[in-house]
Amino acid sequence: MTQIQFNTQLHGLHDELYYYALKLTTNREKAKDLIQETFLKAISYRAKYRHDKNFKGWVFTIMRNTFINNYRRDSKGININPTSGETSFLEFADTRPSPSADSYANVNDIYRCINSLSKAYRIPFNLFLKGYKYNEIADELALPMGTVKSRIFFARKKIQKALID
Repeated sequence: MTQIQFNTQLHGLHDELYYYALKLTTNREKAKDLIQETFLKAISYRAKYRHDKNFKGWVFTIMRNTFINNYRRDSKGININPTSGETSFLEFADTRPSPSADSYANVNDIYRCINSLSKAYRIPFNLFLKGYKYNEIADELALPMGTVKSRIFFARKKIQKALID
């Protein structure tokens, strides 16, 4: 894939990336920043992209991982003084409380529940979490759209039930 083809495909995903970033950040400005950072990383790691892999999935994975890394960094809330290299004071990124050990356990429980799903439910559900639309998942897995919708629905129900138990 040439640089021009790569850039064209990347910019073609802008709107979908924006909606996914908005879903992740729930803030327009942060979503725009996340898109910009995703584009920079995608361009920087262009050489690592394997052409036999799904380009859209690769870019969405970059965005998700960037969001997670930023969230972890921001949730620590420590401001480093760049001139001295020392911690000058604690500054919380927002008014939300810092994530507790329980919230990390909850995230781990959710991932455990997702991974315990059978392949028939786990694969469509993971694609949906990555921002794919129902019709894209149906095309990718060669399944009817109704089947994809029902599998995602039942995956949610199974995860909810497992978390309650």
